[in-house]
Amino acid sequence: MILSFYVARRFLRMLLMIAAIFGAILFLIDIVEQIRRFSDQNIGLTGAAALSLLNITASFYSILPLITVLAGIALFLNLSRSSELVAIRASGRSGIRVLAAPAVTAALAGILAVAVLNPIVAATTKRYDDAVAQMKTGSSQTVSVGDDAVWLRQALPTRDENGDETSGQVVIRANRASPDATTLYDATFMVFSPETGPTRRIDAARARLTEGAWELTDTKEWPLTQPNPEAMARTAPRLELPTDLTAARIRDSFGRPEAIPVWQLPAFIQGLERAGFSAQRHKVWFHMELARPLLMAAMIAIAAVFTMRHMRGRRMGLLVLGAFGCGIGLFFLRNLAQVLGDNGGIPPALAGWAPPIVALLFALGALLRLEDG
Repeated sequence: MILSFYVARRFLRMLLMIAAIFGAILFLIDIVEQIRRFSDQNIGLTGAAALSLLNITASFYSILPLITVLAGIALFLNLSRSSELVAIRASGRSGIRVLAAPAVTAALAGILAVAVLNPIVAATTKRYDDAVAQMKTGSSQTVSVGDDAVWLRQALPTRDENGDETSGQVVIRANRASPDATTLYDATFMVFSPETGPTRRIDAARARLTEGAWELTDTKEWPLTQPNPEAMARTAPRLELPTDLTAARIRDSFGRPEAIPVWQLPAFIQGLERAGFSAQRHKVWFHMELARPLLMAAMIAIAAVFTMRHMRGRRMGLLVLGAFGCGIGLFFLRNLAQVLGDNGGIPPALAGWAPPIVALLFALGALLRLEDG
């Protein structure tokens, strides 16, 4: 037990050190990218640093499995160079027992990442998207799925009394939407002016998103600036309302699963399906997050297959390269499974759980083969 705690502590130290190095590298690269991207906004170094801190959390979280395999490689290399690995094996410890301590530690780190880091990533991703939308359009564009309705918000150019263009807001509520997010049913459009507040209300039986406009069908419009809006209300079989939204931007607003805390995903998936949207991407992401601890344990097993041995000379470099290459291969296999799951090619549970389970079984099989000669 003491030896297991010692190996686990050594691995945790390696994991934290490599994670800190990669975090610093990501921050430096991203801060340069933010300065380049928003050079016309004059955000300054402080603003770029703030945006980078919000943006790199998602990148860091996505490469956490690769950081884990690097930590595993570094652990077994250090144990081999100091001959501690030889002493451990000479004491009668099997390779599986040596692997158990860092693998369990990696799985616990994965559980902690899903429970704590995932909600942080969701919050920072949403803050970053809102900040970027605010700088680009002057107002954020959001989509919210409630228990019985879909809510959207968009910017709308309006004219003030002097004829100058100002940025207004449109809040949209619909009972349901089409799966591709281009058609809303039983929709209500509330138009707000920055100076006077609500100015128009439009009800439509159907709203179809075209290029640059909402095409409304069977509409009734109320001018809310009049003393008696109902008396001035008018109906029309068709009406167009300008918009800069696109179907892709609407889907991205609510469709980025990483922007939703994992604890809220089940309820969010149910809300999407009630509203008529497809929740396939969110289901796949949910299973992938549940399988993340197993994925990190599989990364340690892959590192052990190549580096948990006494090594000297050029062969060590080839084995290290092989371990890292297999880790990258598993990482891309997981991404491929995610794409197939998002497109409906394979079930969400299979997309999330199959890559780490297969990799772990292959790694354990290779270790047992090496143990038995």
